Parts: sequence; C-alpha cells; structure tokens
Amino acid sequence: MASGIFAILDDIAALMDDVAMMSKVAAKKTAGILGDDLAVNAEKASGFVSSREIPVLWAITKGSLLNKIIILPIAFLLSAFLPWAITIILILGGLYLGYEGAEKIYHYFNPHQQESKKEELKEVSTKEEILALEKERVKSAIVTDFILSVEIVIIALGTVVKEPIATQIIVVSIIALIATVGVYGIVALIVRMDEAGHHLIEKSTSEKSFTNKLGEFLVAALPKVIKSLSVIGTIALLLVAGGIFVHNIEFIHHLLPEAIPSILFEFFIGLVAGFACLLLVELFLKIKKAF
Repeated sequence: MASGIFAILDDIAALMDDVAMMSKVAAKKTAGILGDDLAVNAEKASGFVSSREIPVLWAITKGSLLNKIIILPIAFLLSAFLPWAITIILILGGLYLGYEGAEKIYHYFNPHQQESKKEELKEVSTKEEILALEKERVKSAIVTDFILSVEIVIIALGTVVKEPIATQIIVVSIIALIATVGVYGIVALIVRMDEAGHHLIEKSTSEKSFTNKLGEFLVAALPKVIKSLSVIGTIALLLVAGGIFVHNIEFIHHLLPEAIPSILFEFFIGLVAGFACLLLVELFLKIKKAF
C-alpha cells in the first residue's frame, strides 16, 4: 500500500518536472506574441477617462478568459485526433501575424487612415457616444485577443505535441493563464502610470521634491512606453511569423544561409510574407470597391 502511494507521488513529481521544463520552453516560444498582446492591449485600454480605464481593462480581461475557455478544448481535440491541423493553423496564423506587422509599418509611413480615426475620437462628446466607443474598443480588443490567443495556444501546444496528453493540458493551460493574468496585470500597471504620477505631484510639497519629479516622469513616460511597446510588438509579430514559416515549412527552412543569424532571417521572412499578404488584401479591397 505504502509503496503504491510512493509510486504515485513519484509519477506526480516526474510529471511536474516535465511540466516545469516544457512550460519554460513554451513560454520562450510564445514570448513574441505575448509582447505584442501587451502592446496592443496597453494601447486599446489607454485614452479613456481615468475612472473608466480599469473597468474597460476588466471587460477585455473577461473576454480574454472566455476566448481561452473556447480555444483550449478545441486545441486539445485537434492535437489528439487531427495533429496535422496544428501545423496548418500555425501557418495561417503566421500569415495573419505577418500581415498585421506589415500593416503597422505601412500605416506608420502612410498614416492618413489613423489620423482620420483620431479626428473621429475628438468628436465624441456625449455620454452615449463615449459608452458606444468604449463598447466598440472592448469588442475590437477581444477579437484581436482571440486571434493572438489562438496563436499562443497553438504555438505552446506545438512545443508539447509529442508529450502525454496530461502534460499538454497542464503546460498549455499554464501558458494561457499567463497570457491573460500576466499580460493584463502589466497592462493595468501601465495604463495607471499617469494616474499614479498625478497623485504623486498632488502630494508633493514642492516642485523640486523627489515625489514631484517622479510624478512628472511617470506622466511623461506613459505615451512613450505605449509607443515603444507598439514598436517592439511590431518587430515581435514579424519575428514570430517568420519563425513559424522557417520551422514549419521545409522549403523555407533550407533557404537559411549559414552566414546570416537565424533571427534576422526569420524577421526577413516574416516581413516578406507580411507585405505579400498586405498587397493581396489591398488588391482585393480595390477590386471589391471597383465592382
């Protein structure tokens, strides 16, 4: 009896060791998308009245949790019965991530559409319009989160696809939880930076005091942090997309020159694939508009 209990405990310990090791590998693989998820949601959750930032973020967080609840069972079923579908979803997701990264670069150099959106935001004034805008941005954030969540779950699952199903479920669920609690927890801290800064400024005794300087720094840093996260997120999108293609498409994998670091090659592949998708989408929209 005692030996049976010890055997079970030994199996559990071995399973936890495997889970810890595979979770670390999966976290590294999904770090790029988590970075973009952080950047996207920090941008979407900022810009509201101070009292509405946390409620908006909480609404997005609940939507993200629901996304994971929907995605995880489907991913495990695919892994069990249609493992080849994982690669197809990865490649399709890589195309989307490359497209999104290329679109951000395109809009940086051609910002007319973004400027028009900012003008629309300035026209919002009534309570009903503000609530409608808030609802629209929450919905947009949850849709984006769903797509990124699919990629996070599939990439995490790809790292443990050859492991026992119990290991797969635990590892991927841990990564999914980190992708929600960790990311949105950091976003909450980021969007409240300016509020904390204003509080320190109000409590400071003089303009030259440390608390006043720190408060001014936090207020001034928020837009720069969000902007830098957007840049880092764009680079991460292209790197993740390129990595998906290089590691899952044999033809592209063999194109990697020995003299070029793999990270540069993956970025280049992600950039090329992204702009190819962007070109096709823009061409489709023009043809649709013409007819």
